[in-house]
Amino acid sequence: MSAYLMVRAVVPDADRDKFDHWYETEHLPDAHLAFKALSAMRGWSSLEPSTHLAFYEFPDLAAAEAISNSDAIKELIAEFDRVWEDKVKRTREVVEISQSL
Repeated sequence: MSAYLMVRAVVPDADRDKFDHWYETEHLPDAHLAFKALSAMRGWSSLEPSTHLAFYEFPDLAAAEAISNSDAIKELIAEFDRVWEDKVKRTREVVEISQSL
C-alpha cells in the first residue's frame, strides 16, 4: 500500500498569506519534483487555522522513509529554514496506509 510523508507547519497569522503563496508557487512544486512523489497536496486546517498540512504520496513505506533521510529533503529543509528562519514550526511524519475502501 502507499505511504505519505506529512508535514505539519504552524504559521503565524501575520505570515499566512506570504507562506501560502510561497508554498503554492515554490515549495510544493519543488518538493514534488525533488521527491519524485506520486502526488503532492496541501491545505489549511479548519480546526486550527494557523496549521498548514502538506502530503507527499509514495508507492510504499520504504520509498517514503527513504525520502525522509535523503539529500533531497535536506536541501528543501535548508531552503525552508533560509526563507522562514524560525518563524514557522513544523513536524514531519511518515504514515503507511493500511486500509483503503
